[in-house]
Amino acid sequence: MRSIIDSMRKLTMVPQGITIVTAAFLPIFAIVSMFPAVPSIIDHFSADPDARWKVPLMVSAPGLTIALIAPFAGFFVDKFGRRPLLIWATFFYGIFGTAPFFLDSLNAVFASRLLLGVAEAAILTIVNTLLGDYWDDQGRRNWLLLQGMAGPLMASGVILLSGAASGIRWNGIFLVYLVAFPIFIAMIAFLFEPKKDGVTVKEIVAKPEEATPFPWANVALIGGVTLLASALYYVFIINGGLAFREVGVQDGARLGKLTAIPSLFVVLGSVIFRLMSGRSNATQIGTLFLLVGIGLTGIGLAVDYRWMIAGLVIQQTGVGMAVPVLIAWASSKLTFEHRGRGMGIWTACFFFGQFSSPWFVHKLNDGFGTMQGAFLAMGIIGIVAALVAFVASRRTPPALVAATA
Repeated sequence: MRSIIDSMRKLTMVPQGITIVTAAFLPIFAIVSMFPAVPSIIDHFSADPDARWKVPLMVSAPGLTIALIAPFAGFFVDKFGRRPLLIWATFFYGIFGTAPFFLDSLNAVFASRLLLGVAEAAILTIVNTLLGDYWDDQGRRNWLLLQGMAGPLMASGVILLSGAASGIRWNGIFLVYLVAFPIFIAMIAFLFEPKKDGVTVKEIVAKPEEATPFPWANVALIGGVTLLASALYYVFIINGGLAFREVGVQDGARLGKLTAIPSLFVVLGSVIFRLMSGRSNATQIGTLFLLVGIGLTGIGLAVDYRWMIAGLVIQQTGVGMAVPVLIAWASSKLTFEHRGRGMGIWTACFFFGQFSSPWFVHKLNDGFGTMQGAFLAMGIIGIVAALVAFVASRRTPPALVAATA
């Protein structure tokens, strides 16, 4: 009877899925929404001689906080439960996100952004944990597909809205963060504390003698692969404009037009992820690394902007696979009572990858003398990682492949 009830619940969990997919966009929203406002914020704080570097760092500050806080968030998620912490984290996301609208000190704005990162660390960790708790592998992949397809559309809408808000007032952009409060209300209405065999994770953790050992080996593998994938993921996002300059594209408006259509191939990557659901995790990871690696290599070898766009199409397709493939893999490797801590470490590694990617690319740029040379080197790293993953997939026992499909 309980299995029948669980099956019926999964079939009627559309409100939960929409709420989680929307909430998962909040941490990305925190960076995407800010870029149109950076010039006006720098102008407002022009009296501060450090504004030109403080403001961009303020934009990315939540990412560093997420990387540092997420493992601890995962610990508390497993100890105290998913739902209450997610609801409170979303509430404070709205508070800290909108706070700069009422502030006129760059240091105070910076501090609010760091606190925003704390809320984001909890949100990312918990929504990814709930994806594993609420659905089986097939259901999880369906919602990850929707998340991958909806993300680019939401990002485009946010950029348009952000541009309009920043045009009204230098800190008008921060009112966009009020979007957290409708999501907060939806969480109260639709989300429930997950259970395994009728027991919550809080109750399992309260009886350590019944808990299984934490899977450190699996988590170390998940963290290492995620760190590498994230570092490759952000190569173009952060340094793509500099690579295009080396083939003669200097104007920002022209760059935006040239990259608009290739960026839509992120959606194709999400579709490929879903089509490969019958393949082993290692094969999916290998495909993601291969596409990103070939794309970065193509950008590195491009002799003009046309060849660079061709490489970008392949790279963006791989990028579209990255997050759903990695989350689906991590969720399948983590048991219910350890999923919060495991996804906390996953989140930390992904954002450490974001933080470290510019440093690696900068060093490679110094070594090769060109940004394209750095892209070529990172592309080769991706291709080598793909080959390792494909070799691992060949060694996966058939029974395990079937279990992860």
